[in-house]
Amino acid sequence: MQLKKVRAIVTGAASGLGRTFCLALVSAGAHVIAGDISAAGLAQLRTECLDLPGRLHTIILDVAQEPSVVACVQEASQRMSGINVLINNAGILRDGLLATDDSGRVRKLPAAQWRQVLDVNLTGPYLMAREVAADILKHRIKDAVIINISSISHAGNPGQSNYGASKAGLDACTRTWALELASHGIRVGGIAPGVIDTPILTRISDEAKRSLVHSIPVGRIGHPFEIWLAVKFILECDYFTGRVIEVDGGANF
Repeated sequence: MQLKKVRAIVTGAASGLGRTFCLALVSAGAHVIAGDISAAGLAQLRTECLDLPGRLHTIILDVAQEPSVVACVQEASQRMSGINVLINNAGILRDGLLATDDSGRVRKLPAAQWRQVLDVNLTGPYLMAREVAADILKHRIKDAVIINISSISHAGNPGQSNYGASKAGLDACTRTWALELASHGIRVGGIAPGVIDTPILTRISDEAKRSLVHSIPVGRIGHPFEIWLAVKFILECDYFTGRVIEVDGGANF
């Protein structure tokens, strides 16, 4: 697929990886619908895209809410005369140990904290992919791509049972949807980033960052643009589907 022919929805578009994907796509001449819950972040993104060759529209989107997803896909399809790319990027972290003894006080991971992460990170991509795939079939588009942004935490990481489960589930969906949708001309791929320089990293201490860098063979934190290069590969390589690419500097957490 040529980037200038992309008509994409990008979720979680107001910051981090999503913002990078939108800027790169619009710079390449694509038409992008940027969805996010942050109105301020979307307004900033619109400003950054004003002088770029492609087109960008923004929509307030909560991927965990079915009516919000349905409305987003309907509006996007009308604005772009059909959708041919979905990038499922929206995600949250709500880390916590399953159960721990804190100086004699036993603490447990709250069920609400578990559900919140699964709702955004797994149910959200399911709802988005379902609605976009249905719209693609409706418009009989024969060259389309769904990209799910996973994480190397899909293999398990202490304190991230909810996050890891959501990303492992998303990987399973990537492979399943690739098999189900191939006959309709829809490819489905995934990307599992490692430690990337996004706003999430501002929540951790400098000491923790140094520890992370020490565990990465290439000796540094990744840049969002390097994840975009994996997105670009999946979009442009028509022989790619059903796999999840790990872009993590060789990290093995």
